[in-house]
Amino acid sequence: MHRAHRWVERAGAIAPGTALGEEFGTLAPGSCIAFPPMSLFGTRSMHIGSGTMIGRQCSLAVGYGPDDPGAPARGLVIGERCVIGARATITAHESVVIGDDVWFGQDVYISDANHGYQDPETPIGLQFGQHDPVEIGSGSWIGRGAVILPGTRIGRNVVVGAGSVVRGVVPDHTVVVGVPARVVRRLEPGIGWVSSARPTDVMPAVSTAEVARALGLFVSGDQPRLGEPEPAAS
Repeated sequence: MHRAHRWVERAGAIAPGTALGEEFGTLAPGSCIAFPPMSLFGTRSMHIGSGTMIGRQCSLAVGYGPDDPGAPARGLVIGERCVIGARATITAHESVVIGDDVWFGQDVYISDANHGYQDPETPIGLQFGQHDPVEIGSGSWIGRGAVILPGTRIGRNVVVGAGSVVRGVVPDHTVVVGVPARVVRRLEPGIGWVSSARPTDVMPAVSTAEVARALGLFVSGDQPRLGEPEPAAS
């Protein structure tokens, strides 16, 4: 049964060159949507960069239905080398743009529109809200269960804590947590990662190469090579 399950997962994955893959606006080489997805519609308006992995049971949607004639041509754009965790939901009515090297935890929710509520006689579910594009900058990490609301602009290399609810502009190189999310730490050039609550609480800015050296890992250029010994001293 386990072997059959693994075969179904491999056979059902959506990748470039598959029948479902050809329905996307762009599904670049090396990208993959794991089987089974929860729901997919508006795929012609989706553009996914190379090397991006989208986990199981994700819901990706552009427009208000599978055959929405008003769906934007580039409603959902996901960059290169991204990881979208299992059970993520991304709904784009106008524009959701995710940069390169953005990683999600599981159960992340993103939408660029919400329901209105102004008409007291009409069910909320039948009232369409205003569209407000969402952007997530390259290199950011979105923690498990985070909710990214319409109009959010997240900068580069931002950490969004698990379970946070984010709206508004989030500057580059910050850590945000909470409901609503607020900045708890930001990068101050030449100083380090400074706590918003306690300015004397500073974490040093450390490169990946420096971390690798501290752990005794072999480093080629700026990229650590896990599991390889350091070169012998001459």
